[in-house]
Amino acid sequence: MNKRSNTEVKELPSTKRAFTRRDFLSTSLKAGAAAFTTSLLPKFHVNADGQYNVLFIVVDDLRPLLGCYGHTEMHTPNIDRLAERGTLFNRAYCQNPLCSPSRTSIFTGLRPKTIGVTDNRTFFRTAMPDVVTLPQHFKTHGYHTQSIGKVAHIPTLQDDQYSWSTPSWRPQWIPFDHETTPSWQALDVEDDALRDGKTAKRAIEMLEQVKNQQFFLAVGFYKPHLPYNAPKQYFELYENTTFDLSAISRGETSEITPPHWNEARPFEDIPDGIAPLSYDKILELTRAYAAATSYTDAQVGRVLNQLDALGLTENTVIVFCGDHGYNLGENGTWGKNVIVEASLRSPLIVSVPGQELLGTQSDALVELVDIFPTLCDTCEIPILPELEGLSMLPVIEEPMRPWKTAAFSQRNYGASIRTERYRYTEFQKQRELYDYSLDPNSDFNIAHLPENEELVEHLRERLRAGWQEALPEDQGRTPLPQTFPWDINDDGIVDIQDLLLVSNSFGAETLEYPKVDVNRDGNVDIVDLLLVAAHFGESASPTAPQASTSGLQKHVDHIEEWLVQARLADNGSNVFRNGIAKLELLINSVIPERSVLLPNYPNPFNPETWIPYDLAADAQVNIHIYDLKGQSVRHLKIGSQPAGTYRTQSRAAYWDGRNSVGESVASGTYLYTLTADYRNRNLPNSQFRATRRMVIVK
Repeated sequence: MNKRSNTEVKELPSTKRAFTRRDFLSTSLKAGAAAFTTSLLPKFHVNADGQYNVLFIVVDDLRPLLGCYGHTEMHTPNIDRLAERGTLFNRAYCQNPLCSPSRTSIFTGLRPKTIGVTDNRTFFRTAMPDVVTLPQHFKTHGYHTQSIGKVAHIPTLQDDQYSWSTPSWRPQWIPFDHETTPSWQALDVEDDALRDGKTAKRAIEMLEQVKNQQFFLAVGFYKPHLPYNAPKQYFELYENTTFDLSAISRGETSEITPPHWNEARPFEDIPDGIAPLSYDKILELTRAYAAATSYTDAQVGRVLNQLDALGLTENTVIVFCGDHGYNLGENGTWGKNVIVEASLRSPLIVSVPGQELLGTQSDALVELVDIFPTLCDTCEIPILPELEGLSMLPVIEEPMRPWKTAAFSQRNYGASIRTERYRYTEFQKQRELYDYSLDPNSDFNIAHLPENEELVEHLRERLRAGWQEALPEDQGRTPLPQTFPWDINDDGIVDIQDLLLVSNSFGAETLEYPKVDVNRDGNVDIVDLLLVAAHFGESASPTAPQASTSGLQKHVDHIEEWLVQARLADNGSNVFRNGIAKLELLINSVIPERSVLLPNYPNPFNPETWIPYDLAADAQVNIHIYDLKGQSVRHLKIGSQPAGTYRTQSRAAYWDGRNSVGESVASGTYLYTLTADYRNRNLPNSQFRATRRMVIVK
């Protein structure tokens, strides 16, 4: 696999003095940096050498009922072809067998319990507004990110402004009445008449448009989700196909699911009640599910063919997965949304350009939460330390290597652990244990057998211990050091040095530090500085140096100058709003070396103004405004103020342009005097006093 070449840059020496307001920086600054997420970056115009494109394909309700998974009765030539040029994972498990929780887990790299999404309604940023998503992280590192089709279950996730470079695209969904709609239909239409055909067509068009960019393209297909509708040609593939329904016709109904749970019940052709479906009906539905799967396979093939035609395959990582598994009658269940093996096991194929072992299969226990770090690893993008998955790249390189000892899933109040041999599940007071060495179809729950009491307790302890205890001792790779686009000198901390490097490069034709062009638009300007400022204080690791107060004190005038430039150029966008806010936080955190009375702004003004100043120590502050004859116009009783800078509009003294009786003053020149009585009597002077002129123009 290729290795990215790194541009060598000089490092500035870090300053030694730590922040005197460390608590402020560790809370306000970091919170602000997190709130101003990387999605606010302008579009990058770059195709970085050595990094791969990403094509991420996710399919709704798809179980490993595919030819490449050993099901020769299935017609899935395109997905099978992808498996031949990548690695197929036989034991990949979702973290929640429901659309939105699973997809949210995939795209945040966090588990449902952490992210707080366990249903199809909750938007993850409600619970964790500052979390960095998979496409957002790639966008930060120069990728054009775009989503097509059903990538997220709810539009708010797919339309998340922080994640995508352009608005997402989804084909129109037409509501229907379940009670008058059959569970499947063989339609006399062309592929593009249905949503997945439209999705494939759009993806083909987008690949043509982004072929010269570094891209992260997510494509989501809807089928084989109920109802199992597809063009009739795909149903014809299975007219006489017999499926192995032995796992359905024998075994026990799971105790953790409603009796004969069936997502197809609301449809017109499915009997009401809880009675199990007949063998013939199950075979009919299975054939319809297979037809819908083959329809999706054909659409996947169209996208892969376009990737080949554009010459992009050799430089694109491809990930293909279902968002979770799906029950076709196992354990008395039809559909997903239950924590049983068939609902939790998902198809997963990863193809990495240049991988030595093609068409391989791995029995390693992996999880869909591992996709995020895997894509970072393959594209040589730093893996975020907060991720709760593990890169699968070592397994791709060595499929037989020892790996995770368990996979973990949850659903509402239930939790499940899958080891190489067993699945142990707890749901409220119910317990289930299946031994796959003796019972490959999860037919018989053996949790209540006396001889398994010790085993159940052991697996229960492992379930409680959690996913961290199941990680392999040798993870096989040294994580790439975390770097940020806004850490201009790559010293591990975003600080005043980075801001100065950008500022000193304004308008420069030759760049000593290429990263100063943060948004990579070919021009270094105030926008680049604001992008750096918004992330001030972020560090790459706990051992990285800390930003310094002395640097801010020395350059407080620079910060104010940047603020002036930013306000003049402000176009109202998030870039300006958040960057200006951070510069104000920075300037407000400085303890100046001396007190100063600064020019008012705006000057001249009408009808109101702000009077900025610096305080070297805590003081009682008063401002008197006079006319040129020395007559008092207004007394602003500011009161007790802590040492600091008062240069921003939110902190500077405010005058509304009225005299002491509330009348607007006339145009002309006025004087204003600031008096600061220091409470710290150890200072050489116990009082600071200064006078300046101001002008009113009406």
